[in-house]
Amino acid sequence: MAIPIIQVLAPVAGVVGVAGIIGWVGTGMRIRHGYPLEPWEIGPKANEAIERIMLLSAENAQLRAGLGTMKDRLANVERIVTDDSHRLTHEIEALRQPSDRS
Repeated sequence: MAIPIIQVLAPVAGVVGVAGIIGWVGTGMRIRHGYPLEPWEIGPKANEAIERIMLLSAENAQLRAGLGTMKDRLANVERIVTDDSHRLTHEIEALRQPSDRS
């Protein structure tokens, strides 16, 4: 009577054992490659997404301000390069002389 029970339970125990080993290997692979262990934690959480958007918006504003400054500087360089040298020399000399604005 004990032998039929063993014959039924042995394959079940084998399947459970193999499933456990496969799960253990799968978890190790997820840990090694940086995937979350819980399947429902695939993307960033709502608070993290909002914080990331705010940081990117601030960085975007800084980059736009820097771009505006660079455009102004480029316009000045273009003006200097395209300006005739005679007028440029007079402007530089005028800046070197002390002003009478006291």
